Amino acid sequence: MWINFFKLRLFCCLLAVLMVVVLVVNVTQVEYLDHETASATFIDSGGQFVSSQVIRISRNPYCGYERQILSSRERLEEDSLLAALQWQEPDVGPVPFLKSTDPSSSYFVILNSAAFFRVGSQLEVLVHVQDFQRKPKKYGGDYLQARIHSPKLQAGAVGRVVDYQNGFYKVFFTLLWPGQVKVSISLVHPSEGIRVLQYLQEKKPDRVYFKSLFRSGRISETTECNVCLPGSLPLCNFTDLYTGEPWFCFKPKKLPCSSRINHFKGGYVKGLLTATENAFFQSGVNIKMPINSSGPDWVTVIPRNIKDLVEFNLGSPKNVGPFLAVDQKHNILLKYRCHGPPIRFTTVFSSDLRYVANELNGIVGGKNTVVAIAVWSHFSTFPLEVYIRRLRNIRRAVVQLLDRSPKTVVVIRTANVQELGPEISLFNSDWYNFQLDTILRKMFSGVGVYLVDAWEMTLAHYLPHKLHPDEVIVKNQVDMFLSFVCPLET
Repeated sequence: MWINFFKLRLFCCLLAVLMVVVLVVNVTQVEYLDHETASATFIDSGGQFVSSQVIRISRNPYCGYERQILSSRERLEEDSLLAALQWQEPDVGPVPFLKSTDPSSSYFVILNSAAFFRVGSQLEVLVHVQDFQRKPKKYGGDYLQARIHSPKLQAGAVGRVVDYQNGFYKVFFTLLWPGQVKVSISLVHPSEGIRVLQYLQEKKPDRVYFKSLFRSGRISETTECNVCLPGSLPLCNFTDLYTGEPWFCFKPKKLPCSSRINHFKGGYVKGLLTATENAFFQSGVNIKMPINSSGPDWVTVIPRNIKDLVEFNLGSPKNVGPFLAVDQKHNILLKYRCHGPPIRFTTVFSSDLRYVANELNGIVGGKNTVVAIAVWSHFSTFPLEVYIRRLRNIRRAVVQLLDRSPKTVVVIRTANVQELGPEISLFNSDWYNFQLDTILRKMFSGVGVYLVDAWEMTLAHYLPHKLHPDEVIVKNQVDMFLSFVCPLET
């Protein structure tokens, strides 16, 4: 009997070893396929998967994002997103300031200005950039913004910029309304400044730092926090258990990690640039400066209050929430709260730190449920992989919500342009946010959500660019949002 029992144990052990070997071999083959497959599948502009050749993209080593575990489809999607945002950096060496792009000596011309247009026609504009010595530039890479506008009709729209990499750019506009149309072209950053911004994005992602307060009784400590932290000091791991979104703080010397009270912005790192690099970021010289525009840039919308909506005072901090409002006449309940870290506008209680994906998973959904999402600005200082990861988790939760409740309306607000100066350009430049906006649009293409195009609304408007747009622009965004919620007159 004991001999038979021993044989049975030996057989079970051998079987377990065999299963482990088979599992390791399979995992190795999958990893091999992930890294060596010669052709791949990408999502086209309509949200469909199409076959294409793999484009290998070098990943930013920040926080080990190049080693994160992704499925084959997620890896290929991230490759295509990063490839789509490869800025056409000119193949030139160091450029002195006098040979950088000068918006005041650059100019644009309307190529078909004498033609007779109808609504829906294309307007083409040629932009020629020159340096501060009034010499034509021979390469591209500048970041331009373009818009058309009609003050009398209170209308505006943005244009599509094509870089010919030789100092010339062409801008294409679709004429959407009748009447006089004006053109405005602005240089946001010269190509020489873009090169500096790329370096900061890749090498200095911690140029904005965050902190948390830990407290127990009369003892309190404040430590630095971020997506990842350098060095070998002990850490508190606040990575979200469901989404896997990483967040760490240096461990307090006298308190446990569980004593964290809040999250807040620590500050901005100073002295990031050399004197030569600073010259490429001068207000009134080469940051968001007009290029020989003619005529005023006007567009106006009359604001209107939504009067039946009554807000409940929950004593929540400004910007953070949660907020609650009720319209009893129309049977509407409105809720708001901020997304999870990183958050850099104010102090947030730890209990109010909620990730969007987790909140979506707690929503039942249905034809009477509308979800609005806006996530972008607080990710501008991080490598693109950080934002891709956050959107990937949100997209997964959105897809699951729409699967269980297909009639749920999900609306996503895009990024918007803002005012820029020498310092803010290093942390929240429109160039950074243009990248985030492109990623958001591509990742949610074909998912079944609506977009409120805040980028076009703020860029086309006559009002000065602001991170938080003026009320008239917000009114436009709310109107578009409501057109998705109530597409038919009732």
